[in-house]
Amino acid sequence: MAVNAMSVTPSGKALGASVTGVDLSKPLSTEDVAAIRSAWLEHLVLAFPGQKMNHADLERFTQYFGPFGDDPFIAPIDGHPHIIEVKREANEKASVFAAAWHSDWSFQDTPPAGTILHSKITPPKGGDTLFCNGYAAYEALSDDMKAKLEGLEAIHSAALAYAPDGVYGANDAKDRSMTIRASDDARNTKTHPIVRVHPETGRKTLFINPGYVKTVKGLTDEEAFFLLVELYGVTHDERFVYRHQWEPDMLLMWDNRCTQHMATGGYDGHARLMHRTTVAGP
Repeated sequence: MAVNAMSVTPSGKALGASVTGVDLSKPLSTEDVAAIRSAWLEHLVLAFPGQKMNHADLERFTQYFGPFGDDPFIAPIDGHPHIIEVKREANEKASVFAAAWHSDWSFQDTPPAGTILHSKITPPKGGDTLFCNGYAAYEALSDDMKAKLEGLEAIHSAALAYAPDGVYGANDAKDRSMTIRASDDARNTKTHPIVRVHPETGRKTLFINPGYVKTVKGLTDEEAFFLLVELYGVTHDERFVYRHQWEPDMLLMWDNRCTQHMATGGYDGHARLMHRTTVAGP
């Protein structure tokens, strides 16, 4: 479909936009891909409603934006090593997966640039996803805080979630429908600057999240705790948050380099199924 048929409608919040006039089940032109990338960099989160897509369609769309990322700790779909299911059965008692603020796989040496999620089964209510804008949060900080953060690095780890004693470890609910592979590898750490310069936009953003950040390099645990709590208070302020409501056959893509996100519940008694890929970081 020609690029001039595409329409981008901002959410009216600090991030997020809806894109119509393009069929993602078909190959896209170079112009379409460039227009989507431009809108993605501007709005951080893009929703494409009404997209019936199979595995091959999802894989093709993902690769327009870079190679596949590496997705540890969660088993992929058989025959499709880069697609994972984000799944919850109607009567499942396990906790809602990813119901804490995080940036996908920020504990990796090179975290994914983006995540793409396609809805297969959506509950009649609940199951929203929250997103926050790291650019806006950084820009809202005082000059003194910005100066304080220069050169500071956060220490990221997957231990809280995926170590054997983590949230999704040995004591996780036995009826969880997702296949999570807890491992001692989750205890590995990686440092990243708290203030990150986005490699494509050149804008400064806060690159921290409570899901995977353990502490701050060079600070005591107490100092790190109070600094991070203060920063999260700004980052998750409602001024900078967008609540995404899902529809069947909707594709969502977001920029992990400048956002955090979290799942929400509220759909007990109803099934929910999403297929997810990640785009490798630069």
